[in-house]
Order: sequence, then C-alpha cells, then structure tokens
Amino acid sequence: MLQRIRTAKNEKGFTLVELMIVVAIIGILAAIAIPQFAKYRARAQNSAALSDLRNMRTDLEGFYAEWQAYPN
Repeated sequence: MLQRIRTAKNEKGFTLVELMIVVAIIGILAAIAIPQFAKYRARAQNSAALSDLRNMRTDLEGFYAEWQAYPN
C-alpha cells in the first residue's frame, strides 16, 4: 500500500480538475476579448468609410476645377 502511494506522487501530468480550471479561464478571457475585437473592427470599418468619402470629395473638387461642372 505504501509503495502505491509513493508511485502515485511520482506520476507526471495534470489532473482533470486542473484542466477544467484552465478551460474555464480561457472561456472567460474569450468572452471578454471577442466583443472588444468586434468593436475595434466596427471602428476600423467606419474610419475606412470616412476616408473613402474624403477621397471622393477631393476627386469631385478636382473634376470641378478642371471642367467647371460636376459630373452627372
């Protein structure tokens, strides 16, 4: 019986409880990170749309400067 206890202590690896705790922590971190990522992505798309609008305005003003009329 004493040898069985000693060999159990020498075994390497993780217990099921330890693995479950790690999975739970990763799940909590993912639940926090994913909504933040979605916000950053939406903000980037809005910035890109505003930049496209500024470029369009510049192009239209350049067209007007050359032709003294806006395109139809």
